Amino acid sequence: MLIRHCVEESNTDENLIITDPTKIIHVIIVAGRIESMSGLVDPASHLNLDYPDHKVTNCVIVKKFEKGAKVRIGDRGLAFANVDGRSAFDHYGYVDYTQRLFNMIEAVKKKRKSKMTKKEEGGKKS
Repeated sequence: MLIRHCVEESNTDENLIITDPTKIIHVIIVAGRIESMSGLVDPASHLNLDYPDHKVTNCVIVKKFEKGAKVRIGDRGLAFANVDGRSAFDHYGYVDYTQRLFNMIEAVKKKRKSKMTKKEEGGKKS
């Protein structure tokens, strides 16, 4: 499974530069279509000059942010748009990526536990 940064075609200009880099998401692409997607990227980790480890530089172009939407294909495969390195990035300060990852894992566990509890409650008869 390969997770990619993705941008809607309407958020690119004629030179394939991303107009608003805060409107980029993570997607999984299968057979030229969006299989699944997340919310918008966090500028503090993706557009942060103080945190170069996960800077977004280019994105797969998609028609629309929705499951099943077609990805734009070019002569060499997936079509990409670029983030303008001169204007898209800013200083957001230090990012504790390990703590963020821990928090995300805990949030997923909590959400799964909540879903399981709701299923169990829904399965009981009064």
